[in-house]
Amino acid sequence: MYSINILIAEDEERLRKLIVKYLKNENYSIFEASNGKEAIQIFEEEAIDLVILDVMMPLIDGWHACKTIRKTSNVPIIMLTARSEEEDKIMGFELGVDDYVTKPFSTRELLARVRALLKRSGKTEAKEEVILGSLVIHTPSRTVQVEAEEVLLSPKEYDLLVYFTDNPNRALSREQILNRVWGYDFFGDGRTVDTVIKRLRKKLGDEGERIQTVRSIGYRFEVEG
Repeated sequence: MYSINILIAEDEERLRKLIVKYLKNENYSIFEASNGKEAIQIFEEEAIDLVILDVMMPLIDGWHACKTIRKTSNVPIIMLTARSEEEDKIMGFELGVDDYVTKPFSTRELLARVRALLKRSGKTEAKEEVILGSLVIHTPSRTVQVEAEEVLLSPKEYDLLVYFTDNPNRALSREQILNRVWGYDFFGDGRTVDTVIKRLRKKLGDEGERIQTVRSIGYRFEVEG
């Protein structure tokens, strides 16, 4: 399964690098932003599992970045601030902030809050078995079954399917899929994704209909509920 993606938006570079270091030591994948505008752009392009936002940032502050993210996502959000006024915390919670950390803080405290939010959102551990209708994915053995019959997938087909199930009901661009499944150093284009998805749909039979084309964007993997 894919690692957990955390976006950290903090304009103070020294503090941001310190947080990044400790989060990477926990095997999280980290995306960095030095202002709110950059944070929003990264969030829209990547499959982010948790966001850490500083309140006071250039171009777009943390409040506005949070408000923008909340228009399309319920991803866990932690706000960092040098202010401890009750009014700030109330405003943050009204905007949909999940937790609030006041500077200065210890990295251990921040890590504990990150773990707690990820656990609450169900993002802490990869499931050994994913069951969606007649589709069953066995993670340890990297095998797939449909209607109790094994479906032979190539490594990339399997990785693509897992990426979809990790991001259910979310529109994913071809660029996002290429970056996460093939890697950032892969030299290819969206046609590569289209070709593999066509094969994957065919192999999955009726369950392949879960992979829906999103016009002008890419694809979405539909899951009930």
